[in-house]
Amino acid sequence: MAVAMSYCCSKPSPFLGGYPTRFHLGKSKPGQVAVQAPRISSLFWGAKKSPEPKEIETNLSLGDFTLTGPEGVISEGKPSKISVSVISSISEVSSSDWDACSLDATGPDKYNPFLTHAFLSSLEHSASAVKETGWTPSHIVAKDANENTLGVVPLYLKSHSYGEFVFDHSWADAYYSFGSRYYPKLQCCVPFTPVTGPRILVRNTLFKDQVFDIIVSALKDLTAKYQISSLHITFPSKKEWDKLSDKGFLQRIGMQYHWKNRNYKNFDEFLMDMKQSKRKNIRQERKKILQQNLTMKRLRGDEIKARHWDAFYNFYRNTTDNKWGTPYLTREFFHNIGSKMGDQVLLVVAEEGDELVAGALNLIGGDTLFGRLWGCHPRAYYPSLHFEACYYQAIEAAIELDLSTVEAGAQGEHKIQRGYMPVATYSCHYLINQSFRKAIEDFLVRESTQVKLVMKLLHDSGPFKEGVH
Repeated sequence: MAVAMSYCCSKPSPFLGGYPTRFHLGKSKPGQVAVQAPRISSLFWGAKKSPEPKEIETNLSLGDFTLTGPEGVISEGKPSKISVSVISSISEVSSSDWDACSLDATGPDKYNPFLTHAFLSSLEHSASAVKETGWTPSHIVAKDANENTLGVVPLYLKSHSYGEFVFDHSWADAYYSFGSRYYPKLQCCVPFTPVTGPRILVRNTLFKDQVFDIIVSALKDLTAKYQISSLHITFPSKKEWDKLSDKGFLQRIGMQYHWKNRNYKNFDEFLMDMKQSKRKNIRQERKKILQQNLTMKRLRGDEIKARHWDAFYNFYRNTTDNKWGTPYLTREFFHNIGSKMGDQVLLVVAEEGDELVAGALNLIGGDTLFGRLWGCHPRAYYPSLHFEACYYQAIEAAIELDLSTVEAGAQGEHKIQRGYMPVATYSCHYLINQSFRKAIEDFLVRESTQVKLVMKLLHDSGPFKEGVH
């Protein structure tokens, strides 16, 4: 039976805050691949009934590889070999080995706390990112003949598309309509974390480029070996994104809102760069916090006690219950990062008298403050508290800590008038089915044009005075 699937683009792009549109079914001639603006159409053949998923082994060797050329020759004159394998838990790699790969990949100035062993192991050990929640750890490890770890990749075998912030639900619908299975799929990412950073974490050796290429090849081979639909690398660095386009990956761009520190000495100095109407609005919002008798505090490291984490988990649950219905993270996760990550954690809390009523979780990187989660007590509404806790306190902290950027997480055009401007984010997608790949490739070209246009329009109408860049 021939089935044509069309992706209708009349709704907003998922990257711009809308919901993924669905593929629609229609009749088509066998062998036809049609592309008609503003939608993608592609023909697939297959039975309507999806095959049953096979049990997949998550501890296996992907083979030995030889490093060639001058860069791959060790001092004795013999070619170096590396082995690449899949492991089922980050605990199988020491924290020192994993973090050495992460730090070499980012560099000290761009140190990324989400790529650390402490953060990723907290997700696993707290039962947040595990097989039972649809995130089966399947990390990649590359070692030399002496068992030195040369590269690692945070990788998960996934049974759904939740917690990724790069929307492909409509792709899954299309696979189902085709009579095939989209899930499981491989997802290279930091779970529940839309933060840009390298994903192929390679030690800084003379042959690092070869190790990178070998790992990417192994990832593609693993996708084929598992006989699954696809491999997705979400929120990679721009450098990785460019390199992967030459290795058979489709490119996708998205948009977030970041605040830039222009060497401000204090918050008022930042406000003076804003247009008068925006400056006035921010001051009025901040004044409401005092009028409600709320006290804001920024806590780090040992200042954050167990009672703070327990309260914040309840606030987080209030947010998830209202937005998504199911929390991704467990109570234990927050206690874990508090004990493992120390001063890298910044918790903004709001107090009414002696009672905690709201909180915003941030992590501190090399030159960036990463805003991640927010929650409030369910019993009352506090006007402007969300803006204060998530955006203004983060700006004050970045100025105080001399950080260059605040990343305020995914989506939210309301951030623009508060000084957070659009920046591009990236993802890469390796699809096995060539007909499906062609349809998605055509769509991504048009979506990219749309995202770039929206970013330009938002920048041109931004909240800053003319000449402030």
